[in-house]
Amino acid sequence: MTNEFILPKRSLGKTEMQITPIGFGAMELSGGGGGILGSAFPKIQQEDKNAIVKAALDGGINWFDTAEMYGNGFSEHSLSVALKAAGKKDEDVLIATKWWPIFRTAKNIPITIEDRIRFLGGFSIALYMVHNALSFASPEAEMDAMADLVEAGKIRSVGVSNFSPSQMRRAHARLLKRGIPLAVNEVNYSLLNRKIERDGTLAAAKELGITLIAYTPLASGLLSGKYHKDPELLKKVAPFRRLSLQRKLGRARPLIGAMEQIGAKYSATVAQVALNWLITYSGDIVVTIPGATKVHQAEQNAGAMKFALAPDELARLDEISNNLK
Repeated sequence: MTNEFILPKRSLGKTEMQITPIGFGAMELSGGGGGILGSAFPKIQQEDKNAIVKAALDGGINWFDTAEMYGNGFSEHSLSVALKAAGKKDEDVLIATKWWPIFRTAKNIPITIEDRIRFLGGFSIALYMVHNALSFASPEAEMDAMADLVEAGKIRSVGVSNFSPSQMRRAHARLLKRGIPLAVNEVNYSLLNRKIERDGTLAAAKELGITLIAYTPLASGLLSGKYHKDPELLKKVAPFRRLSLQRKLGRARPLIGAMEQIGAKYSATVAQVALNWLITYSGDIVVTIPGATKVHQAEQNAGAMKFALAPDELARLDEISNNLK
């Protein structure tokens, strides 16, 4: 890969904001915080978080994805501290965060936004998403509450996460009445999980001009090839994840082999090829947010923007992915 080339930024939905094809997924910064995710992830020292975030910034990444659910504000606060340590100001970066809807109604949205603002410590909310569709409120009520926040100047744009095509269309239609575009739908998408291509999510997003943010783009590390190279690494994985990874290990092997061959052409890792496929195959509509717990991982993620797979390579991985047993 050459240092001169980097994939251009793209529009965040139909907003005027421009984001890099790869963002930084901050869920791993939850460790040590509150809630389920606060205890599910290992604690990373703040100075290490600072170094990881700086590596992402140095690699050209300009936006960061976090959430209320990620340690009950711990990820948001950690991210804010790391950005300040890197000398960044609000205008230098874009931050996306999410409202947790389970066991809540839309009336909670204007209440808890103050917590999001406080934890982000001076960095504004470029994108605010409903984390999933499981709430006591309709998409219409949630979008009205979100639109109120836009009009109050507390957020810049609105998105959803894990919404079905029909739910996404309802959210889009309601926001349209307020003159606001639905910017994104954040979904699980990778070469090992292509459900959004079959259920109409990708097609609806293209039709409506909604950006899809792909989370878990490396299938919990399976598409990095590290577990194929050294199966002993699985012993270090939490038991509830280990069983799932072991079941998928053999299935993913043809993909890993092909990505190793393709990666050699670009001096790219298997993970970088997997990420580049995601942000290239469907055009500008898909961006992705790989996480990182180490500096070299953040560097590698950003490096996936420094080449573009050729059409025949995209087609080859598409075919292998669709024919996995």
